[in-house]
Amino acid sequence: MSAMKSRGFSLVELMVVVAIMAALMGLVSPSLKDWMVNLRIRNATDALLNGLQQARQEAARRNQSVSFWLVTNASGNPSALDDSCALSDTSGSWVVSVRSPAGSCSSQPSTTTAPMIVSTHPIGDGVSGVAVAAVQSDGSTSATTVTFNGVGSVTNTADHIARIDVGPSVSSTRYRSLRIEITGIGAFRMCDPAVASTDARACKL
Repeated sequence: MSAMKSRGFSLVELMVVVAIMAALMGLVSPSLKDWMVNLRIRNATDALLNGLQQARQEAARRNQSVSFWLVTNASGNPSALDDSCALSDTSGSWVVSVRSPAGSCSSQPSTTTAPMIVSTHPIGDGVSGVAVAAVQSDGSTSATTVTFNGVGSVTNTADHIARIDVGPSVSSTRYRSLRIEITGIGAFRMCDPAVASTDARACKL
């Protein structure tokens, strides 16, 4: 029996394979990008919920008012907070502390030294392309903080954050925006502003 001769791929065959792979990547890339943006929106929302939970739990643990504050990042570095920080209703970075952390966001956690920081969280590079907007209960006036007392209720009811919208920095129907709602009794939840009012995921505010 004669031995079979082995041969490699011809140039034409390689070009066909490359063309097919390029076509497949072209189909997958937009979906992958949309998925990544939606994942970033969800991660940013989860981080904000975590900060709110920490503030409420710490207030109950200490039996003392503790606040959740939205603050700006270090200049040019979304992964860090420094003492140039200011309160901001459009930032996804936050500080949990007893006093306002504006100008003192790099302070170490302390129960005695102002601003008595509990924890901090810069928004980070991983959520680029995400926009945040925090407002009061009227839905339009900006807000930067919510304060919980020892039983978990909101104390700054006149100007507290009642809603935080988290979505893409560029408007598109391909992306899913999310919202955090905070009530005067200190309850908060994540909801979807795009679903019908009869849906359990619907927003109330």
